[in-house]
Amino acid sequence: MNYRHIAIEGNIGAGKTTLAQLLAEHYGARLLPEAFSENDFLSRFYQDPQKYAFQAELAFLAGRFTQLKGLFARELFHDTVITDFTFIKSKLFARVNLQNDEYSLFRQLFDIMDPNLQPPDLLIYLHAPIGKLQENIRQRGRSFEQHIQDDYLEHLQQAYQQFLKQEYCKTIIIDSAAADFIHHPGHFTQLTEFLNKDYEFRQHYLAIN
Repeated sequence: MNYRHIAIEGNIGAGKTTLAQLLAEHYGARLLPEAFSENDFLSRFYQDPQKYAFQAELAFLAGRFTQLKGLFARELFHDTVITDFTFIKSKLFARVNLQNDEYSLFRQLFDIMDPNLQPPDLLIYLHAPIGKLQENIRQRGRSFEQHIQDDYLEHLQQAYQQFLKQEYCKTIIIDSAAADFIHHPGHFTQLTEFLNKDYEFRQHYLAIN
């Protein structure tokens, strides 16, 4: 497996962190989970989105940049790193959460920072229907997430679908509603066997069964 940076992406509750942990353990890779708990505005955003969206998105922008920038010091970046987020996530969420004037300013900041980072060598995008996302959100029990509306998840889903139409990087798409990487080890084996063969592709739908 020759990927140095594998990023897991998907909507809220898609199973990103779980898969990132499993891959890091399997490959003996460094795990870099998103430090979302350090965003002091996140819980306030869910209570009052209009008031706190801009602060929350700026905090995520700065936090993700800080976490990822160290990966690209080539003298330090020798081992495989698994992340459960990408920098582009900031732009996708900001487009959904911010008013047009706020997004215009946010986009200027994003465009200044983005060239300083590199896209991952491989993106694994986990797709799940809204009902499955809500089920996962309830099960993991983060109090500030329990009132997320279906409409909000749908808007994020659409933002990710638009993003996937671009050629961002080498991408695997997985239906995470059909894959149970914890309770069905064969599902995880199917993924790692595919990764180990280093197939040539730009975007590939991997059917887990």
